[in-house]
Amino acid sequence: MRDHPHEGAAAPGDHGSAGGADGPAPRLNGSHAEIPEVWHGSATNRIQWLLAAVGAACLALGIELAVDSSWTSSLAPLVMSVVGCVAAGLLVLFGTLAFVHVAVRVDKDCLEVRCGHIGVPRRRIPLDTVVDADFAPQVTPRHWGGWGYRWRPEQGTAVVVRRGEGLVLKLGDGRTFTITVDDAEGAVRAVRRRLSPRNGTPAGA
Repeated sequence: MRDHPHEGAAAPGDHGSAGGADGPAPRLNGSHAEIPEVWHGSATNRIQWLLAAVGAACLALGIELAVDSSWTSSLAPLVMSVVGCVAAGLLVLFGTLAFVHVAVRVDKDCLEVRCGHIGVPRRRIPLDTVVDADFAPQVTPRHWGGWGYRWRPEQGTAVVVRRGEGLVLKLGDGRTFTITVDDAEGAVRAVRRRLSPRNGTPAGA
């Protein structure tokens, strides 16, 4: 897992495509590194497992209350406690385990994002809806209001599983889709190389 915390990181609308306090943007257009036919990338945040343990504990507490409770004075408080613990446990488990890991796949037709170890949630973005791709040197939960699958009306959507570098897709509707992924520069090259023939630019540009 790569995690590059920096104070004073750019806001979501400033993804490091121009020079600034973090230094000049990577020269991705001129790179002639070999691009695989299908590019694969991923990112992992093992800290999420700690939160998942909290969710499992809440779930276990709810089950324990339901099975071994000796409350006899009133049934309503017991039901509310059991339902509350089980619901909280399931929500925390899903919200953490779904975003412990993200996998990105880029082929000639689309970019696909799969979250969690079972691949849900999942998003598939056809490359003919993508205008460009940028490298973001520092994406943090603070930029997007938390971990996971995020949405901001003025910006777009993002999948944030850890702090650090990310890929930013510029979509045809003017919005962006941001993904925290290791080797984000490689992801940018893979996307741009596939966009070049569509835009009438030689593939090696």
